Amino acid sequence: DKNKYFSGSYQQIQLIPSVMIKNILLFATILIFIACNQPSQEMTINKKKPIDTHSHSIPSESKTQHLSLDLTADFDNQILKGTAKYTLINDIKAEQIILDTRDLTIHSVTVDSSMVEYTLGKNDAHLGQALHIPIDPESKTITINYETSPTAAALQWLNPQQTADKKHPFLFTQGQAILTRTWIPCQDSPGIRITYDAQITCPKDLLPVMSASNPTEINATGTYSFEMKQPIPPYLLALAIGDLDYGDIGKQTGVYAEPSVLEKGLYEFSDMQAMLEAAEGLYGPYLWERYDVIILPPSFPFGGMENPRLTFATPTILAGDKSLTALIAHELAHSWSGNLVTNATWNDFWLNEGFTVYFERRIMETLYGEEYANMLAMLGFQDLQHEVHALGESHKDTHLHLDLDGRDPDDGMTDIAYEKGAYFLTLLEEQVGREAFDKFLKDYFETHKFQTLTTDEFEVYLDKHLIKPYSVDINIDEWIYGAGIPDNCPSITSDKFTKVDAIVSKIPNGELPTQAMTKDWTTHEWLHFIRALDDDVDSKALDALNNSFAFADSGNSEIAAAWYEKSIKLGHYDYFRPQLEEFLFTVGRRKFLTPLYSALKEAGDIKSARSIYAKSKPNYHSVSTQTLDALLDVE
Repeated sequence: DKNKYFSGSYQQIQLIPSVMIKNILLFATILIFIACNQPSQEMTINKKKPIDTHSHSIPSESKTQHLSLDLTADFDNQILKGTAKYTLINDIKAEQIILDTRDLTIHSVTVDSSMVEYTLGKNDAHLGQALHIPIDPESKTITINYETSPTAAALQWLNPQQTADKKHPFLFTQGQAILTRTWIPCQDSPGIRITYDAQITCPKDLLPVMSASNPTEINATGTYSFEMKQPIPPYLLALAIGDLDYGDIGKQTGVYAEPSVLEKGLYEFSDMQAMLEAAEGLYGPYLWERYDVIILPPSFPFGGMENPRLTFATPTILAGDKSLTALIAHELAHSWSGNLVTNATWNDFWLNEGFTVYFERRIMETLYGEEYANMLAMLGFQDLQHEVHALGESHKDTHLHLDLDGRDPDDGMTDIAYEKGAYFLTLLEEQVGREAFDKFLKDYFETHKFQTLTTDEFEVYLDKHLIKPYSVDINIDEWIYGAGIPDNCPSITSDKFTKVDAIVSKIPNGELPTQAMTKDWTTHEWLHFIRALDDDVDSKALDALNNSFAFADSGNSEIAAAWYEKSIKLGHYDYFRPQLEEFLFTVGRRKFLTPLYSALKEAGDIKSARSIYAKSKPNYHSVSTQTLDALLDVE
């Protein structure tokens, strides 16, 4: 026993036979050798994570840690050119590192200080090409000298006429889901996190901004430096260059926009600092230093994109009455759910968006009251019902956890992830109570900050920290892996919507709402009203409603789009055709485009849809055109 050999005096130790001492030393040496050659804990964890089928990279073997980007924006040729330099993690001494590229021209690759022979894999329509770079166990950096294609899917180069002020060109990027590889060679998976710095050179009369620390004024050189100290997934790397002014809102918040748009933005987003403070009060400190918003030209394909420190936003939320700023609350909430804790693969997309919609509504409730949040939730449920109906109640894409293998992950970015995910969390809140659920979420964000998570890993955490401690009796699999809307989906009501329904019910009897009856209605009540109009509403009633409330000429994009869609479905859109065509020509937000072109197609007017699309397509980002090309069956 060990007491015989290792306790007592030095003289006792001398009693150990010399051969045994040699064996002990040999054994210790072996243990040390094994320990020194074990992969790090991080790599061991990564090996256990599922392979991201939407990336060529194999981060469990070797991965990027920090990016130094040096690019020049060539507006004449519509390309970015320069270098991407990465520091590496190669704990298992891999002999190569694989990056994702798509439509990039690679000029050279350097490992540390030596040029190397690289290879490009077979091209895939969605995934692009794998860039194989040879490395050795001691390699520290790789540098890729490259340039983008004028048709890079992430980049939209706008001429002056496509901007608000029509004086200068504009460029913006959109990386989600797997488009960052079209402007930066990278390991383009949400399961990868990197820090970065950048140097961007552009025309001297333009200002570049990124998802990083940002300048607020144009300098004399045209070259600007950026830094993102917090690790982010590549889809959140973002760049915009244009004629931009900046204005403060609060101590951590502000707005970038073209000069003619800035004041509108400052007014519309004046509650942004209060939103940030409300979010911190709910789920812990904001860990990204600043939260600014840039208002992009109308071709931007999304309502907003949660690029860290700098949300990219559509101008279609500038309604003039702050009625559409739930979108800002949504993108702000992503600073916790999505940016801080990120879905590991795009099959787990609901972990980003379901949490964010729930969080967004809690922010809006804190600032504007429960009734306001309930209206948002009910409109969201209508969107969910519509999505399930469109996909089919048994369709696998109505699951929260998706199976997107072999497909473009953009296919999974539907209202299922957003609304079904949010209602699932609402159900959990109902089961355990708001106080307990808030503690769970706050701990969840703190525990997993700057990490990625799969649905399986979330389920384990949920079971340990909520289901078992509170004896929650819910069929979790029915929500996460089941189709459609489960029967125990929470039912949310709104007194204001009940009053709207009472008014809508009288329209078939010839009783139309008056200005006096609707003078206090918000955008949400008007949207519910338009959506609730029956299919048998006649043309005379539609004309009277439009004459009273000017829906077709509304400056509120949500109301206008809802009215156009309803009018098309009811066969009464010829009267509004000029406004409809102008809307489709100037607005690039896919949320509006897809339903309107779909409605024209379903109404049997595919010829008009294709004609309008042919004129408008140059104004749309590739994210939108990819969807619409397929919808309208055009090249």
